[in-house]
Formats: sequence, structure tokens, C-alpha cells
Amino acid sequence: MTDQTPAFDRRMIEALVCPVTQHRLDYDAARQELVSKPAGLAFPIRNGIPVMLVDEARKLDD
Repeated sequence: MTDQTPAFDRRMIEALVCPVTQHRLDYDAARQELVSKPAGLAFPIRNGIPVMLVDEARKLDD
């Protein structure tokens, strides 16, 4: 993480759920993503803001 990138507020994870399954999300700090294992999707965090759009999510590899 660079000095120019805002830190993700990990407390926010408690308020967010997967838009597909409504299940909790896991925070992947290395990839800056919120992961929904039940949906098989990883939602990016850009500039400290979670992008909770299915079209922007990365599909998880099995």
C-alpha cells in the first residue's frame, strides 16, 4: 500500500454483505478485495472504497 492509497476501514466489513448471497465478506488485505466464498466472487477495494458491483467483481478460481 502506498502513501497515496487510503487505508480500508476494516470496521466497514461488519456492515457490508455480499450483494448476491447476503452472506458476510472476508477481507483479503494482500489483494485489497472483499471475498464472498458462497458467491465465488471477490469485490475490489479502490482508493479505500469497496466496489460492490457484480460486474466489477473478480470470479474466484476453484
